[in-house]
Amino acid sequence: MEQLIIEGEHPLYGEVNINGAKNAAVAIIPAAVMANGKCIIDNLPGIEDISKLVDILTKLGAKCSFDGIHRLIIDSSKIDKYKAYYDSVREIRASYYLLGSLLGRFGRAEVALPGGCNFGDRPIDQHIKGFEAMGAEVYIEHGMVKAYAPNLKGATIYLDVVSVGATINIMLAAVLAKGVTTIENAAKEPHVVDTANFLNMMGAKIKGAGTDVIRIVGVSNLEGVNYTIIPDQIEAGTYMIAGAITGGDIKINNIIPKHMEPLTAKLLEMNCKITEGDDYIRVIAPKELQSTNVKTMVYPGFPTDLQPQMTALMCASNGTSVITENVWESRFQYVNELKRLGGNINVEGRVAVIEGKAKLTGAEVKATDLRAGAALVILGLAAQGKTIINNAKFIDRGYEKIEDKLSSLGAKIIRVKK
Repeated sequence: MEQLIIEGEHPLYGEVNINGAKNAAVAIIPAAVMANGKCIIDNLPGIEDISKLVDILTKLGAKCSFDGIHRLIIDSSKIDKYKAYYDSVREIRASYYLLGSLLGRFGRAEVALPGGCNFGDRPIDQHIKGFEAMGAEVYIEHGMVKAYAPNLKGATIYLDVVSVGATINIMLAAVLAKGVTTIENAAKEPHVVDTANFLNMMGAKIKGAGTDVIRIVGVSNLEGVNYTIIPDQIEAGTYMIAGAITGGDIKINNIIPKHMEPLTAKLLEMNCKITEGDDYIRVIAPKELQSTNVKTMVYPGFPTDLQPQMTALMCASNGTSVITENVWESRFQYVNELKRLGGNINVEGRVAVIEGKAKLTGAEVKATDLRAGAALVILGLAAQGKTIINNAKFIDRGYEKIEDKLSSLGAKIIRVKK
């Protein structure tokens, strides 16, 4: 087991470069399965989930090779398997995108139920609803999701809840289906748009990505392309919050500032000074952070993936802050770990009330999921003394070399093997 050890109370100063978006990359790599040629994907984050997806594609018969850390070359022309039941499939949530891509390519798919971070029930019923509307027979048996559809046909699908995963998965299956597919109440997140752009470059006909209605006209063939992943808004937001909680002054480069607007607005409310350029944001922390209230929402609202980090920041602010979690019902499971560091947090259902300016002191804690781990890092940076974070593997699922990036900004953080 690997640990991150942090000596707190060191302000962060300097510049940090943001990697490609994890949530876009883990959808685009499975999408490459449908190409009749070689795909070259640039600006990939060097994280654990990418390694696991490459392992899965290789076992399916694809030829995958890295040119450096951030460029992946995928040749899917020799893939002849539609069954993905490997350990890697069960260890990451995004493996469910193989259902859409394999179903689109072969008319059938068998994929182990996905794993990933456990912070509550995240069903795939909307994915299944979409596949069945297009004529697939879908059932779950022995821990496998099995879908069969020799002749996928376009359909109009209304999602009962806004789901990024279901929107992308249905889109993947629809691009090679016959006829027109319309997804209503679709997710609008940037990584939905990025996946659609990738598919369109391959020859798909998708319109409306980024709105709540997406229309896909099926095509018979997709070709390989060169593509660059968008920047990761959640990684960017994590460093923005880290700068704010440490009383620092940092510039976050290689980002799309518009994607950061929900967080930027809240940091301004908390008295941070924000300046923006075409591809950067600078965060200057105030002498005293002020409390604020946050409600997580689907895009363009405040992202649920920044909720734990924001909770950590509120622990260091003046006054009482409230966070309402409207996306995942059980996402506050990590709160007890923040309390070990001194966070004064009370949770009732989907609402957390944080009394700020608690005395933050280092302790031994454990990451319970990816973003909860990031929140522990943030609070550890502000806490007095030493913080030891166990289960660093969760953090590695979404952050490339987080200890190196933070160290370059002046943090005192190291990684050790226990």
